[in-house]
Amino acid sequence: MTKNLTVGSPALLIVSFTIPLLIGNLFQQFYNMADTFIVGRTIGVSALAAVGCTGSLMFLILGFVMGFSSGTSIITAQRFGASDNAGVRRSFAVSIVLNALMALVLMAISVPSTRFLLSLIRTPAEIIDGAYDYIIVIFWGIPAVVLFNLLSNVMRAVGDSRTPLVFLVIACVINIILDYVLILVFHMGTAGAAYATVIAQLVSALLCVLYIVKKLPLLTIKKEDWRFEKGELWVHLKVAFPMGFQLSIIAIGVVIIQFALNGLGTTAVAAFTAAQKIDMVATLPMSSFGVTMTTYTAQNYGARKYGRIKSGCLQCSLISGAFSIFMGLLFVFTGRSFAALFIGADTAAVDLAQVYLVINGSCYVILAVLFIFRQTLQGLGDSVVPTVAGIMELVMRSFAALFLSAPFGFAGICFASPLAWLGSCVPLVIAFGFTIRKLTRKSLAERRA
Repeated sequence: MTKNLTVGSPALLIVSFTIPLLIGNLFQQFYNMADTFIVGRTIGVSALAAVGCTGSLMFLILGFVMGFSSGTSIITAQRFGASDNAGVRRSFAVSIVLNALMALVLMAISVPSTRFLLSLIRTPAEIIDGAYDYIIVIFWGIPAVVLFNLLSNVMRAVGDSRTPLVFLVIACVINIILDYVLILVFHMGTAGAAYATVIAQLVSALLCVLYIVKKLPLLTIKKEDWRFEKGELWVHLKVAFPMGFQLSIIAIGVVIIQFALNGLGTTAVAAFTAAQKIDMVATLPMSSFGVTMTTYTAQNYGARKYGRIKSGCLQCSLISGAFSIFMGLLFVFTGRSFAALFIGADTAAVDLAQVYLVINGSCYVILAVLFIFRQTLQGLGDSVVPTVAGIMELVMRSFAALFLSAPFGFAGICFASPLAWLGSCVPLVIAFGFTIRKLTRKSLAERRA
């Protein structure tokens, strides 16, 4: 079911589009968190740390996948907003080709270099084997991740944020069941958790394929849609590649943080892993509003309804900002209880996790602004400024890892994300101000015409 975001109340459209997207993202995090939760509870803290220390490397590779597929779908959303159905199909065909090639390239790079990368970030010797067993399976499963992200992003581009939610719920249930079966029954250790994740991702991707074939005739690609016009590939690449590169830049900063964190020992890694998983869930509403703004902006930009983009940004910022303040206060006062769910009775690890949650939670409002401004600019097809913002995140995270971890230890590393958010907001706020003025002038010109 497609949905046009170019007519109606911006706030209502944004909220109605975001709710299923948020629930879907929550379930995606739940089945990612299932690995952490079940591994920590059934195998132990060392296994939890082994899975946790792979997060930065996974983000480095899979982050590019998510950014790249989001970029190709922006072109699809712009053409949908302009009511260019043939253009929508061509964009989908181009996206399939580009994402398939990207999956093969990333898998060919990541699989052979996995153990080297784990050693490079100083993964503790006692957990490196478990970490390798987990992440090598994830890397072999990159095609499944690419397929699901491509199809779910294309469906959202044409206004359908509900269907991916249904498939994610199914995948979440499958993942949790397989986690217990593969770990407790077949004793596959951390590798079992990874297989459960990949299989669940593949199932959700195949369900997307079936749904598109049967229910979305708009995305039914015809023979002539595979004959790409001159410049068609470049139109998509100039948006998609910088978006993927941007997330990889951010991921490099996360890898540097992991390098510094691993030097603090297994307890610190386990605490950071648990707190980070909780943090990801807390920030999902903010990131979901941001993803909504990409589709909302792209559709309205394609329809040349520039005034709606401005009003939608303002209303979405107020909603997301209010939620960020609430979640920040919640973690400041109750973060320890959430951390104990993952860590159990390890008091030292729980105390460290609380430090992380307090520092990050108190800065959530900055992150809310970052998501809205960055995703709006990306929806307009601006890939330069968000990339600069990504470089600023890398610089600030590297600063925290290199200069704050030594004097302040674990707390210094916890300041990495808030500093990265603040640094990223500087170019985004400046560019957003200029962009809003430009859209206002275009809106006035449209009215006069």
